[in-house]
Amino acid sequence: MPVDGTLPDFALKAEKRAGFGVYVHVPFCASRCGYCDFNTYAPGEGVVRDGYVDAVLAELALADRVLGERRTVDTVFVGGGTPTLLDTGELARVLESIDKTWGLAADAEITTEANPESVDPASLRALRAAGYNRISLGMQSAAPHVLRILDRRHTPGRAAAAAIEAREAGFDHVNLDLIYSTPGETAEDFDASLRAVVDAGVDHVSAYALIVEDGTRLAARMRRGEVPYPDEDVAADRYLAAEAALSAAGFGWYEVSNWARSEAARCRHNLLYWTGGDWWGLGPGAHSHVGGVRWWNVKHPAAYADRLARGGSPAQARELLTPDERHTEDVMLRVRLSSGLPLDALDDSGRAAARRAADDGLLEAPAFEAGRAVLTLRGRLLADAVVRDLLP
Repeated sequence: MPVDGTLPDFALKAEKRAGFGVYVHVPFCASRCGYCDFNTYAPGEGVVRDGYVDAVLAELALADRVLGERRTVDTVFVGGGTPTLLDTGELARVLESIDKTWGLAADAEITTEANPESVDPASLRALRAAGYNRISLGMQSAAPHVLRILDRRHTPGRAAAAAIEAREAGFDHVNLDLIYSTPGETAEDFDASLRAVVDAGVDHVSAYALIVEDGTRLAARMRRGEVPYPDEDVAADRYLAAEAALSAAGFGWYEVSNWARSEAARCRHNLLYWTGGDWWGLGPGAHSHVGGVRWWNVKHPAAYADRLARGGSPAQARELLTPDERHTEDVMLRVRLSSGLPLDALDDSGRAAARRAADDGLLEAPAFEAGRAVLTLRGRLLADAVVRDLLP
């Protein structure tokens, strides 16, 4: 990556495919969850919060110089980590600076993630007053023993209570995250979690199967035989339970792991990722994409701040995506969406594979006849295999 962060002319002149977003990474957590391998830092790990927002805003100024034109921001997503460990005034300053730099669209979606125990009614009202209109809360489970396996600190009912508080504070959209097929989780445990989500009145739910990442505390426990590895058949059963419960409650899937009560409740920032849009990722370890160029920042906050203090880019490296690579990613991501993939985006072998998938009940037959590849419920369970068959 050039020291000054310069992008190739072709990237700056590329067609703006699906809007422009800003991701802001906040790498601080009160403690580290046993399953998490994100770029985060807990107390005692040698990272301080003082001056962090100043470093992020220095990268924002760099981004403005690199892009060289005013871009209306359609979505902002502040993730982590636990963004709400920062003072609300600091989160407001980040949003205000993005608006002053590029300008927020009148209907911009502005999301912050939060752990349930890191917010209260007063802080939620302050966030809403600062301009945040969507919040994503990490619930994971309503079962106490499942939360213990995951090393989550909040009490079982706190996430749903925080979601209700967020709605009362005026947030337009509220999401709860679930993790399923954690060792020790029963079907009854997951059903209780789904009921708690629905009863909380949220309009968006994300549900992901537990993935055990190398280097995490949970992976080490599994290697030692303290807890069993997740079971793929159990994960499939949990997914079917989620689909049944959420669809009965008025949610519709729009991405394999995401459900919303309405089109307006869908996460527009994630849709920007999934449909090939441009975004600038601010913060250590954040990834960005503009016009077919993807890059990522150095991970450690001290190294990140040091590069910016010396007037350079915090980027560690970048890749220039070839047309074939962009096509592959487009197929991989769009097939996971309820809107599906146009069949004319596939080559002859891909269309033949799509025909076989439709015949096997993995793609919706009416959508296929209308020229689109849309996964059936069974196809969602086998989405990775379907994608592999569609690609050269």
